Amino acid sequence: MGFVLIKFTRITPAHTFWIKLALHVIALSLLLMTYYQAFTDQLGADPVKAILHFTGIGAFNLLLISLLISPLAKYLRQGQLVTLRRPIGLYAFVYAACHFTSYLLFELQLEWSLLFSELLKRPYISVGFVALLILSMLATTSTKSIQKRMGRAWQKTHNWVYVASLLVALHYIWSVKSELIQPIIYALILLVLLITRKAKFLKPFKSRLHKQTNTEQTKKKLA
Repeated sequence: MGFVLIKFTRITPAHTFWIKLALHVIALSLLLMTYYQAFTDQLGADPVKAILHFTGIGAFNLLLISLLISPLAKYLRQGQLVTLRRPIGLYAFVYAACHFTSYLLFELQLEWSLLFSELLKRPYISVGFVALLILSMLATTSTKSIQKRMGRAWQKTHNWVYVASLLVALHYIWSVKSELIQPIIYALILLVLLITRKAKFLKPFKSRLHKQTNTEQTKKKLA
């Protein structure tokens, strides 16, 4: 019923302004509240674990919502919804950065040598770190000025969000030692979203395969 109402009610820039404002308030207040509860000993026996779970699952939720925006806007014929993709994606990065920073500060006590050791020994940390690097790249190139400078390369770069989302799903599954039901549900939701956008999702892989094929053909010609 709600989707039918939205479909026949035109969303205007004024509507998206208030939606973005609500997004800022909710995303930031939840993050600040969680850290406040941690520092005031209100998160149970293991506050570090609680923070890591909240920021990690929060980043994944926001990433999934950002992937949902385009197919939802197309289905509802509400182009203004696409403008929500950028702030939601940026908050996905913010939560992911807080997840990594909390791990570095509270788990590793800023022991950088230990971080490099963990990256080598634990595949789920390596995968999560690569996902964070991709999200960092997407966040730093998300402004309109950079988008204009990059031209067509901007869209190709931002198609890597699909790769990052797969790495996040893998990181979540590998990091859970038991109770795999929730990570698997998240992975299935992601799979459905990727199927709806399979053409764009496969672009980074096709581009890399195309470059590799061209390189091999060039080597054969030179030989």
